[in-house]
Amino acid sequence: MSAEARLLASGEESCHLFGDNGCGFDSVVPGAEVFFPEPWLSFGIPGTSGITKYTVLLVLCVLLVLAFSYFMLRRPSVVPGRVQAAGELVIEFIRTNVVHQQIGGKRGEKYMPLMMTLFLFIFAMNVMAIIPFLQLPVTSHLAYPIVLAVYIYVLWNYIGLREHGFRGHVIGKLVPPTVPKWVLPIFVPLEFASTFLIRPFTHAVRLFATMLAGHLLLAVFAAAGWYMLNLDAGGALTIVSIGYSLLALVAFLVFTALELFIMALQAYVFVTLASNYIGESIEGAH
Repeated sequence: MSAEARLLASGEESCHLFGDNGCGFDSVVPGAEVFFPEPWLSFGIPGTSGITKYTVLLVLCVLLVLAFSYFMLRRPSVVPGRVQAAGELVIEFIRTNVVHQQIGGKRGEKYMPLMMTLFLFIFAMNVMAIIPFLQLPVTSHLAYPIVLAVYIYVLWNYIGLREHGFRGHVIGKLVPPTVPKWVLPIFVPLEFASTFLIRPFTHAVRLFATMLAGHLLLAVFAAAGWYMLNLDAGGALTIVSIGYSLLALVAFLVFTALELFIMALQAYVFVTLASNYIGESIEGAH
């Protein structure tokens, strides 16, 4: 684990298991403060926090996606290099397993650049959690998933209204012909709340909550490894503390690998839902 993660998680550098300073793990375990870094530059504008670590990482993610796209497309060849091969693998995965299934083959190609960019961008923001000295997923701040979810929500409504008008897009969803009339007083408000009010919130919170919980779990294992390592405990206690610390390190590495998979999975889920919403707006109510 990096020095930044160790010090951030441990709180007090001198607080270790088997120590005589009277501190316990509850005094060093990381909490919500991990997700609220101090602003590096404040503009003094009410309601804003200025430039924080999130801002810098967001810009870095944009640059990474642009760089990956540039090196993937700059010299396309029949025999692809490593970057082009990786890009083609991701493109084919998104096209086959997301866009074509949720939107359709021919009409879905129009939205391939959007879904591909969304997937790469969200994955890049997620993976910041395990990059040494960065170690903060951008999507663990609710504002960033909400912006993406609201964008998809606006696009979903725009496409639906353009293709089917207000009656087809809104009324058709609230009053479908297959629902018995006596159920409508219950069905309409529930459908309106779930589809037109709650949808962007749940779309964003799913990504936000998963990344926040995963990063906090990694921070706890990082703190535990450092807390249980006490080379000054003396005698057998030193050996025991090293053993405990190694167990925490193994758990940290295992959960880091698992978290990497979850980062890709959450990017996939977000893009799949976005494609599903767009496909639904194209199809209209039946």
